[in-house]
Amino acid sequence: MADVRNPSPEYVAFWRESHLSTLTTPRPDGTPHVVPVCVTYDPEAGIARVITDGGSRKVAHIRAAGPDGARVAVCQIDRARWATLEGRAVIRTEPETVRDAEARHEERYGRPPRINPTRVVIEITLDRALGKA
Repeated sequence: MADVRNPSPEYVAFWRESHLSTLTTPRPDGTPHVVPVCVTYDPEAGIARVITDGGSRKVAHIRAAGPDGARVAVCQIDRARWATLEGRAVIRTEPETVRDAEARHEERYGRPPRINPTRVVIEITLDRALGKA
C-alpha cells in the first residue's frame, strides 16, 4: 500500500503517464458501476479528479449517496503495472474548480477536453493507494 500524500516517485510517474482508467461507483442497490474515465491525481492535496458530464450515471450514483458523497475507486493498468486510488467522491460544479480540473486533464493527456457546458468534477478525497508501479 502506498501513502496517498507521499507516494513513491514511480507511483506518481505512473499517474502522470497518459492512461485511461476505470471509475467504480456504487449504484443505489449497492452493485458496482464501472466505466472508463480520464483521471488526474494530486498527491500533495490527496485528491483525484475526473471531469464528466453532469447528467452521467456516475454523477447520479455519487449524488444519490447523499451530501457526504460515495466511496469510489479509480484504477489504471499497463501490463504488469497497476494503481488504484480509493476515497470519498463528491460532485463539484464551481466554474473555477471545473477550469482547474480541465487544465489538469490537458496537462496529463496532452489535449484539452472537448467543450461541455454541463461539465462537473468528480473530486475524490483519497484515503488509500494500492498498486505496483
